[in-house]
Amino acid sequence: MKSVIRRLIQAAGFDIYRLPPGGRADVYERDGLISIHNHDFMDDPAFRRAYDRGVQATLGRDYDWHWRVHTGLWAASAAARIGGDFVECGVNRGALSSSIMEFLGWNDLDRTFWLLDTFGGIDERFVTDEEHGRAKMAESERKLDNGVYTADLAGVEANFAEWARVRFVVGAIPDSLAEAVPERVAFIHIDMNCAPPEVAALRHFWPRLSPGGVVLLDDYAYRGFEPQKHAMDAAAAEFGVTVLSLPTGQGLIVKPA
Repeated sequence: MKSVIRRLIQAAGFDIYRLPPGGRADVYERDGLISIHNHDFMDDPAFRRAYDRGVQATLGRDYDWHWRVHTGLWAASAAARIGGDFVECGVNRGALSSSIMEFLGWNDLDRTFWLLDTFGGIDERFVTDEEHGRAKMAESERKLDNGVYTADLAGVEANFAEWARVRFVVGAIPDSLAEAVPERVAFIHIDMNCAPPEVAALRHFWPRLSPGGVVLLDDYAYRGFEPQKHAMDAAAAEFGVTVLSLPTGQGLIVKPA
């Protein structure tokens, strides 16, 4: 299907996005997203610095997450205008959180970034039967083996050493949530690739989320992650809100005033 779409786009006279030297092509094609719409945010020097800082966090691996990072930076910028700390549940090497801290000039902000992760892949205790059926644990182990997931906590801590007010909470959610008790939260990024910890995180932090606060779900609408979407839809309904499904595969919630 993707190849058919690409041929149709090229037949219409558009260039497929390939990061050509000296400029952008007409079509963005990365990370499961093909779009002919404007993506000149990629030319913004501030975006490039932030994006490159995220790539630095992943030890030079560029996963072509341009539009996902653009969405994350927008959400974080909106959250920076209201009171509260920032939270990331599912940090891994810190790609998005590093981009955000670079973009916002974190050391100039008087707030804490809470970083929660097992730093060792998915905890099998919290994988549902449906997710087991989708080989979630095999995928986690494969990503640990090939270096996509990290078990090097010291390396992650070194990545964030340039920034003040960073709190690491190591362990599996929901077990570790008792250690994460910010008074107020403005921004939450949830990316644990497993439904029960993601729902537990939302329920834990929602009462602390400031009105207008932003929740960004990394895999909400991503193909193959349907159990997370369905679980998060049900959890959001508990709080009287719905999730905005984004073509990047992400989901977005803004807490009502």
